[in-house]
Amino acid sequence: MPYVSLTINPTAVANPYNEKTSQIYKGFSTQNSASANSRLYDYDLIKQDILNQFNVTQGERIMNPAYGTVVWKLLFEPFTASVKKQIIADVTRIVNGDPRATAVSINVYEQEYGLLIEVTLQYLQNDQTDVLKLNFDTNVGLVR
Repeated sequence: MPYVSLTINPTAVANPYNEKTSQIYKGFSTQNSASANSRLYDYDLIKQDILNQFNVTQGERIMNPAYGTVVWKLLFEPFTASVKKQIIADVTRIVNGDPRATAVSINVYEQEYGLLIEVTLQYLQNDQTDVLKLNFDTNVGLVR
């Protein structure tokens, strides 16, 4: 008889997935793969979800041609009132498309090598506001 009496002593194992339970929204980001903790919560997650659309040119995503922004196509156009109006409409569409936030104000500024877009976000869960600055640079890309 190989096992006459078998005793298993449970050992306390630390939970490597110990998450904070007070957050409302939970997610993760693959932007910084060198970071050991790629989890995002609440406002950081909402901002990252909105930023993801600004990193993609509209029509570039397969099976979802409305995803993304037209800013990349308008970046090399002369900065006229019509172009500014199109950019504001597109930014409003993207931000208000997320049910967790809304755009309170949008300011667009022309820079030497691109555009600076300042979006005042209002988080609908608790009416907190935050400013999201998007620097579309023709040489570097989107800089936050």
